[in-house]
Amino acid sequence: MSDEREDTTIYEAVVNDEEQYSIWPADREVPLGWRLAGKRGTKAEVLAWIEEVWTDMRPRSLRRKMEGGEGA
Repeated sequence: MSDEREDTTIYEAVVNDEEQYSIWPADREVPLGWRLAGKRGTKAEVLAWIEEVWTDMRPRSLRRKMEGGEGA
């Protein structure tokens, strides 16, 4: 028995205050601590967009600390 159902869910990219990205079903309320990042589409489309824009995986607070900025 195989599960070959196509995922027809529409997703949105979301981002938190640490500038970390994730995907979230568009028909659900965005969870606390996250906001819409500006991309909506299929799972593959949103993941591809996140891969393009999320070039530094370090949390924002760590980047600032390493750069000697806020939070150092």
